[in-house]
Amino acid sequence: MRNALVRPAVAWQDLRRLAPWERATEILLPVLLVALELTALVDGQAWLALAASAYFYLAGLRVVHDVFHKNLGLPRWGNTAVLSGLSALMLCSLHAVRSTHLRHHQAPLGPEDVEGHTARSSAWEAIFAGVLFPLRLHSAAWRGGDRTLRSWIVIELGVVAILLAVASQAPHGLLASHVLLMAVAQSLTGFFAVWTVHHDTVPPMQPGRTVRSRLKSALALDMFFHLEHHLYPRVPTRRLPELARRLDTVRPELNRDRVY
Repeated sequence: MRNALVRPAVAWQDLRRLAPWERATEILLPVLLVALELTALVDGQAWLALAASAYFYLAGLRVVHDVFHKNLGLPRWGNTAVLSGLSALMLCSLHAVRSTHLRHHQAPLGPEDVEGHTARSSAWEAIFAGVLFPLRLHSAAWRGGDRTLRSWIVIELGVVAILLAVASQAPHGLLASHVLLMAVAQSLTGFFAVWTVHHDTVPPMQPGRTVRSRLKSALALDMFFHLEHHLYPRVPTRRLPELARRLDTVRPELNRDRVY
């Protein structure tokens, strides 16, 4: 019988609850960051625009990651609205990404785990294969999806196509700059969001890496508590630092594999 990692006996159900203001700040953060990015582009502040774009994408991943697992306490229509809205801003179909992400949780780094593919390669290979990463996710979601999922993929990618057409004609290159920054972010996702948190781990005994430096975690918007996320996927991202603290009191050896 294959070894399996038994979830440590720690309290975690209380961590699932989010106050209304916490839910609102999670959703508003990427909106504010993309507004900062566009404002910086208008003002010609390239470095500020680049930083805001990177953190918009990271904040977007944080929000949709919680939506994938229904962790924000939103109604079904709210989850759908968040995914569709951020699909347009992040230039992808997040319904497709949700499908492959949930498969990733079923058998991390297994032969059917398209999302985890880059973790099985070297760092440089993960970076250079980055352009293909979003294409693989969308293709796998389409092949394995039902009619409803395929409809959402068509709708969301259709909106992206319209935005790309508008960006190509927009004055001052403002939207074109956002498109370019999102394309770069998409191509690096396989490295930063997958390889860094899974490389050289052996699921299910060690499903992911983690972080303990509060400064490093803050820089990554708490997205690198990946071991904790795989153990308790129903815990919202903003509660993962507390979950990590609780795990350290009962199974400190679990945090040996660090992201950085």
